[in-house]
Amino acid sequence: MNPRYPQHTGLGFRRELITVLDAGVPEAIQFFELAPENWAGVGGRSAKQLRSYTERYPFVCHGLSLSLGGPTLLDESLLRTIKAFMAEHGMALYTEHLAWCSDDSHLYNLLPIPFTEEAVHWTAARIRRTQDILGMQIGLENASYYVAPPGAEMSEADFINAVIAEADCLLHLDVNNIYVNSRNFGFAALDFMQALPLERTCYIHVAGHHTEPDGLLIDTHGAGVVDPVWALLEAAYARTGPVPTCLERDFNIPDLGALTAEVEIIERIQAPFRRERKVA
Repeated sequence: MNPRYPQHTGLGFRRELITVLDAGVPEAIQFFELAPENWAGVGGRSAKQLRSYTERYPFVCHGLSLSLGGPTLLDESLLRTIKAFMAEHGMALYTEHLAWCSDDSHLYNLLPIPFTEEAVHWTAARIRRTQDILGMQIGLENASYYVAPPGAEMSEADFINAVIAEADCLLHLDVNNIYVNSRNFGFAALDFMQALPLERTCYIHVAGHHTEPDGLLIDTHGAGVVDPVWALLEAAYARTGPVPTCLERDFNIPDLGALTAEVEIIERIQAPFRRERKVA
């Protein structure tokens, strides 16, 4: 299948939604995102269902377990599986988290990488190898975290800039992650975002989060998007242009109408920047 790059606005592809999507995909949803770990190698009915959508819509492949900053060997077998899976379904974009999630075994959590020169070189080398195997630049997502990594030699924004420059990869911008971290660690979300290499942005995530009684924000993707996150998205478009943007919703999934309403908000925020690009 010829690869197709996503355009405009999308939604996470979840098995819970397939039955209702079969009745008709809303116009606002122009692409879907999935985690290859949950779909590659799956056969039977699930494989047929996925194929029926990848034949009609572009898909983004968003990884969960590559552990780009981790201490163990890079999982090249997984990468080759992902490459074949993407080719089979015509997927043109792969993104992963700037984090680590495995040691002797998978930790089932995304952990922050120390902001050090050594970690920059280690992580960038693993990203370059990933790109060599996949045969494409990948998007690197700024992650949420709840404990600041020890031994920092630079700011998080400087660390992200250094890794992306040395790896020569792209930026997968998650505006909710920026907001969550800014509230938990007490910095200005907009200033942080503006310090990132936004000219390399290939893809954007927007999502909701949970607020604990003590005020700690948890990046659950289990609630509606809040106004400050919508504002960050608009500010991002002012720098990036109308980059493909996906609504993440992984828990407490509402009906398709409620999800579509949020995707339509993305569409409304993005629309003026699409028009600007056409005029230019």
